[in-house]
Parts: sequence; C-alpha cells; structure tokens
Amino acid sequence: MSRSEPPNDRLFPGRPIERLLAPVQRFLRVEASSGIVLVACTVLALLLANSPLGDEMEALWHLSCQIGIGQWVLAKDLHHVVNDGLMAIFFFVVGLEIKREMVAGELRNPRHAALPIVAALGGMLIPAALFVLLAWLLHLPATIHRGWAIPMATDIAFVVGVLALFGSRVPFSLKIMLLSLAIVDDLGAVLIIAFVFTEQISWAALALAAAGFGLTYGLNRVGVRNVPVYVLVGAGIWLAVLKSGVHPTVAGVMLGLLTPASAWIGNATLTEVVEDLMRRLRGGRGEGGRRDAGGHSDDDELHSALDRARLAMRESVSPLNRLEHGLHPWVAFVIMPVFALANAGVEINVSSATDPLAYAIAAGLLIGKPLGIVGFSSLAVKAGFAQLPTGTSWLMLIGGGCLAGIGFTMAIFLATLSLPANEIDAGKIGILGGSLLSTVAGAAILLFATRGRPAKA
Repeated sequence: MSRSEPPNDRLFPGRPIERLLAPVQRFLRVEASSGIVLVACTVLALLLANSPLGDEMEALWHLSCQIGIGQWVLAKDLHHVVNDGLMAIFFFVVGLEIKREMVAGELRNPRHAALPIVAALGGMLIPAALFVLLAWLLHLPATIHRGWAIPMATDIAFVVGVLALFGSRVPFSLKIMLLSLAIVDDLGAVLIIAFVFTEQISWAALALAAAGFGLTYGLNRVGVRNVPVYVLVGAGIWLAVLKSGVHPTVAGVMLGLLTPASAWIGNATLTEVVEDLMRRLRGGRGEGGRRDAGGHSDDDELHSALDRARLAMRESVSPLNRLEHGLHPWVAFVIMPVFALANAGVEINVSSATDPLAYAIAAGLLIGKPLGIVGFSSLAVKAGFAQLPTGTSWLMLIGGGCLAGIGFTMAIFLATLSLPANEIDAGKIGILGGSLLSTVAGAAILLFATRGRPAKA
C-alpha cells in the first residue's frame, strides 16, 4: 500500500460522497421494510376491530398503567402510554433526523433545501386550506374545525416502502427530496402540536423542562458521554413537559435537536490510535513478560492500546449518528407498529364511512397534498431559486406528491389531538381512505412516468 495514500481512506474506504450518503441509504432501507410491517399491523388492527374480539381489544388499550414511589404516582391507560410515552421516542428520532438533514443533508445547502422546504410548505398549506373550505361547504361542526392539521402530514415509512417497489427506476434524488420534504413536514407538525394543541400551560413545569434542556446542553458541552445520565435527565424533561400542558412528544424532538452532530474524536486521531495499536500488534505479544522500570509489561500496554482504540472508534461517530442508528430500527419495527395496533383499529360502519369529515380529510390528502407540493415547486422553479432534482421529471414529481398524501402515523396522531372522541373513527377512516387512494394514484403515475427505465442501475 502506498505511503502517500491518505490514512482516512485506509480506515474508511469509499469516496466522501458515499460516506455522507450511507446514513441516508441505511435510513431508506429501514423505512422501506418498516412500511411493510406497518401495513401488516394496520390490516391486523382493522381486522381485530371489526371482529368479535373488537371489544376485548378496545378494553386492552384502556388497561390502567402506573409508575411511582409513595404518593408520587403517574397513572395512564395503555393507549396513552403508547401515544405519550413511546411516541416521545419516535419524535426524538424525528428530531435526530431533522438535525442530520440540517447539518449534513439536503437542508444544509440553501439552494438544495429550497425545493423541499417550499414543496413541504405547499404540502401543508393547501391541504389545510382545502379542509377548511370543505368544512365550511359541508357545514361541519365547529368542534372539528381544528382537523385542518390532519391532512398536512406525510408518513415517510409508507412513502419509502412504495418507492422501494420501483427500485432504481425512481431517481435517488427524488427519494432524497421526498425524505427532506417529509422531515420539514414533521417539523411543521411538531410546531402545530406545540402551539395549536396546547390549551393550558403550567409555567412552573415548563420552567423545570427548560432547566432540564439547559442541563442537557451543559452536559454535552463538558463532554459527559454516559448515556444513563442523559436518559435520566430526558425522563425528567418528558415528565415536566407532560405536566406543563404541552404534548410530551415535543420534548422528544427538542432533545433530538440538542444531540451533538459532531464526533468527539476526529478521523485523524482515530487513525493515529489504530495505527499505534497495529504497531503494537505487529511487535508481537510473545515478550509480554518484559517489564519496564515502572513495572508495566508489554501486555499491559497492548491492553491499554486496545481500550484506547475501542474508545476512539466509539467516539469517532457522532452521538447523533450513533443514536439514530441504534434507535431507528426500534422505532421502525416496534414503536410504529405498536402505535398502528393501538390507533389504526377502527370499526368500519356506514355512519363513519359516509361522514363528511372523512371526505374532507381524504380530499386534503389525495388532492391537497400533490396540488400544494407541485404547485409551490413550480412557482419556486419558475422564480429561479430552486430546481428539480437531477433526473426527475414533473410527472415523477406529481407521482411523488401523490405518495406524500399517505398520512397515516402522523395524521392519526394529529387526529387524536384535534378531534372530539365521537369523531375520531370518521377521521381515521378518512386518513386510511385518503392514504390508500394516494398510494394507488402515486404508484400509477410513477409507473407511467418511469416506463422504459431499467429496474436496476
């Protein structure tokens, strides 16, 4: 091997662009598989809800759960444990994804970020406006007018799952744009949850949460790397936000955004540590009995070098990447499927299926989403401050815009926050129906737009 070859290339083969895209490609692979699991759990939840076991399943999700010491007890039913507790971890990963895109992804470069940001804004504003218009035309009760937030959501797991069926016929640049769009979409949903669906605020609890965020930032700055410490502080922040009146999932996003995106040890230091270890290994361990004046043997130094190498390899990966890589599969294959089982089960009956609310939500997803995404994208491109992704046609973008109408996870979550209890079933049917129609429309358009393109690169 040539001595002039850069040390980083010896340890981390591949071009820099490949190393930058690796987390995104891994994310898309996990999301594609997660989409299949989500479909299975959704179908299972619907079958159970419309079977003789429907009442038993409903009773299961209302089982009481509590944790506490002495008089300090937190009691919630199982449904709230999923929606307020497990989904906080989901939103923590959302926060990590947002920060990754802002630091090293499409949202870092203003020109590259322009199109997904503008498209996401259109994909939120137009569906919301269409819902409000239909709510007015259909004379929907004032109690469900806050449902305008529901069709603003995009479920990236389902979108990526559908795109995976097309292989490389769909340009990777379009997948990246839709991923970035969905991340901006998630950020918009978080802001809505924080500022729209928060009615009463306990400023004392909010001050405690703010102190917890400050403590987290301080621990990061002084170099604390003990994960249990952050878990303990994070749990305290979650509880404070829960008691403040703000939805506790907001705490998850904020903690994700506070996670450091840079590694403690750079590649150059890692190279030196590993090369030192290699030199010691090449020196042989047969002389382990030799001791220096301080009583240290060669084996002692080798073990010390091994410990330094382990630490260096761990800390050469940023906490953001390490946490996202570790938590993302759990979120994709455990938390989101459990959420689907707890929330997608709706009894399908004539009254809910024909409720005008269901039509308004479905129209927002099926019509509003692609109209907003493509319309705002067209304006941005014509204005000259954005451009279509490489290899992507307008017809492909229309197909992608239709797929963005697959709301599901975030849409159902927003429905549970915005709708009265007697309208949630109709809202869920609108979400499921609109998402299904968006899937069919988007897949059909992409199939036509990519005809003749090879299935594999």
